Amino acid sequence: MDNSLATRVAVAIVLTIQAGLIADDWPHWRGPYRNGHLNEKSGWNGQTWLADKPDWTLEVGEGASSPLVVGPSVFALGWAEGNDTLRCLDAATGKTVWSVARPAPQWGRFHDGDEGMYSGACSTPEYDSETKFIYTLGVDGDLICRDTRNSGKTVWEINLYETYHVKKRPRLTRAPQRDYGYTSSPLVHGDWLLVEVGADSGCLKAFDKRTGQLIWSSECVDPAGHNGGPVLITVESVPCVGLFTVNGLVVIRLDEGHEGKTVGTYPWITDFANNVASLAVHEDNLLITSQYNHKSICRLKVTLSGIEKVWEADYSSKVCTPIIHKGFVYFTWQRLRCLDWETGEQKWEGGSFSDPGSCIVTSDDRLIVYGFNGRLALVETAVRSPEEYVELSVQERLFRTEAWPHVVMSGGRIFCRDRLGNLACFRVVD
Repeated sequence: MDNSLATRVAVAIVLTIQAGLIADDWPHWRGPYRNGHLNEKSGWNGQTWLADKPDWTLEVGEGASSPLVVGPSVFALGWAEGNDTLRCLDAATGKTVWSVARPAPQWGRFHDGDEGMYSGACSTPEYDSETKFIYTLGVDGDLICRDTRNSGKTVWEINLYETYHVKKRPRLTRAPQRDYGYTSSPLVHGDWLLVEVGADSGCLKAFDKRTGQLIWSSECVDPAGHNGGPVLITVESVPCVGLFTVNGLVVIRLDEGHEGKTVGTYPWITDFANNVASLAVHEDNLLITSQYNHKSICRLKVTLSGIEKVWEADYSSKVCTPIIHKGFVYFTWQRLRCLDWETGEQKWEGGSFSDPGSCIVTSDDRLIVYGFNGRLALVETAVRSPEEYVELSVQERLFRTEAWPHVVMSGGRIFCRDRLGNLACFRVVD
């Protein structure tokens, strides 16, 4: 580490401690715990929250991929001029530390519909703290492992379409067909990299994270879904993973001797194959939600004998993956909603966030909510405001296009991106 970078890291640590914040890296889809939860405080000081202007902005290329934050570095994946480019940026300044480009199409090879609403890489990268490798999945199926200690040098790569003969997603309802290519984030679990491939030889595949060698394939052979990726869940002390395929929920075992075996399924076919909101996990329960033909949110309990519905409520999310926190469920579609975890009853709703949306919960029981064309708001949770929606602070219209990428916070900085690749870094005032 050079002296200037070491100085910036030391200063950032001191400022973080002085501000009363505990910084988490953001190395995965949906944060350090893959559930939208932070150990870090929001930074609200009772009067102000964010600086009036971002510390820095940068164009990183088209896509719905969310940035990652690891130590002093931000990793951003985007498409421009025929290339997918992975950038390593200095979190404090936005300056490029290194970048690697790879030829890639703007859409996947079977793209069908809504090309004016999305383009470029949709999958959020995955970072492995053990190897310091970062894994990216392009919209056309290029799965690449890169070494962050060696300026992003390629360690191994495969193309999922070509290697596993993956087909176009089928039309399953009377709604028009849609195929957005690969959208799911890879997932590191132990020595494996779990990837939702969607092949006839197995929807989920486990690769050796160091070599890319195929280890096993799932019994489930559904086509891949259009959401943020698989999620880990423990069922009766057994490690499992949940998938939201085009046919619905599938829970798969990860324990030795049962790798890839199906625990249970729950049908949930969505118009346009647009089950965009990912699975949310709490203990041995899962939440699934879709707008379109379902217009509902459903809580499911998973056992090794199968999956049972606990409740279903007439509220839904289109893009935002729900947050489960201290007995409440939060998600934003048009408005931010708060539901009771036990019953599904709505406690309150409020705000205005349009179709795009994401939210994260901080350690001081506040929600950072992001939607529309870059509407960034700080909102009280039901722990602090049980009866009504309370908006503490807001930044309006940060960008010109949709805020499909989920919002990120790390080290007192909030990172926001739109689908055209405009990335902004705000510093909390506290």
